[in-house]
Amino acid sequence: MSIGLTEEHEALAASVRGFAERNIAPDTVRAALDANAGADATRHGPLGRPPFWAGLADQGLLGLHIAEEHGGQGFGLLELAVAIEQLGRAVAPGPYLPTVLAGAALSASSNAKARGELLPGLADGSRTGAVALSAGGGAAGPVAGLRGRRAGGNLVISGTIEPVLGAGLADVVIMPVGTDQGEEWVAVDAPDLTITSLPSLDRLRPVGRVEAADVTVAADRVLDGLEGPQVLDLAALLLGAEAVGVAGWCVTTAAQYAKVREQFGRPIGQFQGVKHKCARMLIALEQARAAVWDAARAIDEPVSGPGGGDAVPADEAAFAAGAAAVIAPDAAVQCARDAIQVLGGIGFTWEHDAHLYLRRASTLRQLLGPAAEWAASVTRLVRAGVSRAVEVELNEETEPLRRRIRAEVAGLAAIEDQSERWTVMGDGGWVAPHLPAPWGKDASPLEQVLIQQELRSAKVGGPSLGIGAWVIPSLVAFGTHEQKERFLRPTLRGQMIWCQLFSEPGAGSDLASLSMRAERVEGGWRLTGQKIWTSVAAWAEWGICLARTDPAAPKHDGITYFLVNMKSEGVDVRPLKELTGEAVFNEVFLDGVFVPDECVVGDVNGGWKVARNTLSNERVSLSSGSGGLGLGLKDVIGHVAARAEPDPVMAVELGKLICQGQSIELLGLRTTLKQLSGLNPGAEASVRKLLGVQFNQNVADYVWAAQGPLAAVEEKGADSGTYARHMLFSRAMTIYGGTTEVQLNIIGERMLGLPRDPEPGK
Repeated sequence: MSIGLTEEHEALAASVRGFAERNIAPDTVRAALDANAGADATRHGPLGRPPFWAGLADQGLLGLHIAEEHGGQGFGLLELAVAIEQLGRAVAPGPYLPTVLAGAALSASSNAKARGELLPGLADGSRTGAVALSAGGGAAGPVAGLRGRRAGGNLVISGTIEPVLGAGLADVVIMPVGTDQGEEWVAVDAPDLTITSLPSLDRLRPVGRVEAADVTVAADRVLDGLEGPQVLDLAALLLGAEAVGVAGWCVTTAAQYAKVREQFGRPIGQFQGVKHKCARMLIALEQARAAVWDAARAIDEPVSGPGGGDAVPADEAAFAAGAAAVIAPDAAVQCARDAIQVLGGIGFTWEHDAHLYLRRASTLRQLLGPAAEWAASVTRLVRAGVSRAVEVELNEETEPLRRRIRAEVAGLAAIEDQSERWTVMGDGGWVAPHLPAPWGKDASPLEQVLIQQELRSAKVGGPSLGIGAWVIPSLVAFGTHEQKERFLRPTLRGQMIWCQLFSEPGAGSDLASLSMRAERVEGGWRLTGQKIWTSVAAWAEWGICLARTDPAAPKHDGITYFLVNMKSEGVDVRPLKELTGEAVFNEVFLDGVFVPDECVVGDVNGGWKVARNTLSNERVSLSSGSGGLGLGLKDVIGHVAARAEPDPVMAVELGKLICQGQSIELLGLRTTLKQLSGLNPGAEASVRKLLGVQFNQNVADYVWAAQGPLAAVEEKGADSGTYARHMLFSRAMTIYGGTTEVQLNIIGERMLGLPRDPEPGK
C-alpha cells in the first residue's frame, strides 16, 4: 500500500522504492550520520548533496511536480507525495524534502520570471532549496522573523529566522517577510544570507539559522501570489507524506521483529499486548495515508465529474491540509515510539536505525507546528461553513449509465405509497444491487456507486433491513432455491424482520465455543439452549441460529446454521434491560424447538462457513464510515455550527474530532475506489469498523460532556436526555460485531502476518 491508489501510482511507488533500496542502503545512511559528527551543514560540505542526488535528478524525482516548461515532469503534488513517502521509508539524508517543497512554493507563485529562473535548477538538481515556514495558520512559526522595507521597486530585508529545514544545504531560500503591506514571500540566494548550522535533532537533515542584514531583494524575486497559509498547506502535505513513509517503515520493522523475536518460548507477536500495539500502529499509518492523500487531491487536483473542472476552493484545501497536519505527524511519532517499544533494548541502541526515524518524525512534527493549533484552525473553518465532502467523483464516461439509472430512480420516486415503493425496490434489485439477479442487479462496483448517489439525490430511501442485511448474502451464497424464494423477497421488501441467535453466555467473541445443541429427529432437528444479546428478538419473525450438531467434532466443525421461526413452540424471549434503561437486547431460550430440514442453510456440520459469511457482512456494514448507529462526523460538524464560539481548549478538541472523523470517511472512500479498480480491500473493513465505533464513542462522550453541569441531568425528550442516551449506548459499540480486542487481533494477524493466538492447551 502507498498514498496513491491507481496502478500508475503503485508503479511509481515501486520504482522509487527500488531506487531507494539500490541507492540509500543502510551504509549510505550511516555514512551521512557519521559525517554529522562535528561537521557544519553546508551544501558543499559532508552533509551536502548525498551521493544519490544525481540519481534523483536522473529519475526525474526532483521535478515530478514542476511544469515541463521548467524542466520538470509535469505531474502533480499527489505523485510527489507518493515519491516522498517511499524516500521517507528510507529516511533519506540530504535536502530532498526542503528542495521539492521550495519547488512547490515557487510553482504556486504568480511571478513568472522567478519561476522561469529558479525552477529548472531545482528540477535538474543543480540547485537545492529550503523554505522557512511562517507564523500564522496552523503553525507556531519560527523564532524571530524578517522585516522588509520598500526601496524603489526592490525590497530590503533584515532579521533572523530559525529554525529552517535544510537551510545550510540550500542554494535558494524561500522566506516570509513582514512589511507595511503585510506578509510577502521572497526567494533569496544563499550567498546573500548568513546561514548558521544549528545542532539538529534530525542528524541526517539539519536545520539552520538564516540572517539577513539589509539584503536587497529584486522585484523579480518577490513571489507575488504566494501567501503564508498556502505555503503551510503545502508543508502539511509534503511533510505529512514523509511522515507517512517514516510510519510505514516503523510498522514494517516492528511487525517483522515481532514475528521472529521469541520470549517465553514463543514469538512476541503472539502476545496480545505486542500484537495490539502493532495493529494500532498500522491503523495510525492508514489514517495518515488517507489524510495526506486527500490533502494532495484537494490542493493539487481539479474537481472531476459532471460539470467539473473548477479548482477546489482554497478554504476546502485548507481543511484537507489541516486534517493531514493533525493526523500524519502525530502518527509518525506514535509509530516511531511504539516501534522502539516493540524492538525493546535493541531499539534503544545507536546502532539500530529506529532512533533515526524517531528523530525524523519528531522534527517533522515540531517544524510543522503543534497539532493543537492545526486542529483549532479546522474548527474555525467548520464554523465558517467549510467542510470537504467525501464521495466518489466519477468522470463523464459514466454519464450514459448515470442518466439511465436516474430515469429509473425517478420512477421509484413517483410511487407515493411507501409500502408499494419498497416492494418495487425489493423486487427490482434496488435494495441490494450488488447481489445477482433476481435478488439484486448484479451491479458492478461502479454501478453500485451510481445507484447509491442517484437514490440519495432523489431522496428515495429503501427499507431498513436491520439484521436482514447480514442474512441475505448468506442465503444467496448457501441457501437452497426454495429458501431463497421463501425468504429473500419478503426480506428485501422490508416485510420480514430477522434476529441473530449467535452469541451465548459462554460464547461471545469466541463464537465457535457455542454449546446450543441440535438433536436429530424425524423430519428435522430439535434445538435446546440459550442465546443472549439478541437484538429485536421480541419483534423478529425469524432468526438465524447456530447450534452444535456434532459435539464430538472440533469446535469449528460440527456446527450447523438454522433458520428458526421465532413463533415456534419452545421459543422464550426475555428482554434484557440495558444500562440505557431500554430493552433492545434479549436473551432467548430454546427448549426443544423443532426446526425442519428445509430450514438448514448449507451443509449439516458446515455452518461455520455460512456463519463467517454472515459475520463478514456484519463487519462491513458496521464499518461503512465514521457514523454507523451512533453520532458521526456530520453530528460533530452540526454541533460546531449550532453552538457559540468554543473556547480555545474546546476548539482544539473539536478540531481533532473532526479530523479523526474525516480520516475515517476517507478510509471508506479509498476502500471503495480500490473496489472500483477491481482490487480486494482485504481486512480493511476491520480497520474501519474499529475506528468508526471508537469515533462514535468519542463523539457521544464529547457532545454529552460539552453540556457542562447540565450533563448530570437526564431529562427524557430534552437535549440532556438525548445526549445521555448517546453517551451510555456508545459503550456497546466497541463490543457488538466483534470487540475492539478481537478486531485488533484480526488486523494484526491478517494484515501484518503476526502469529495467531495459541489454541488453549497447546
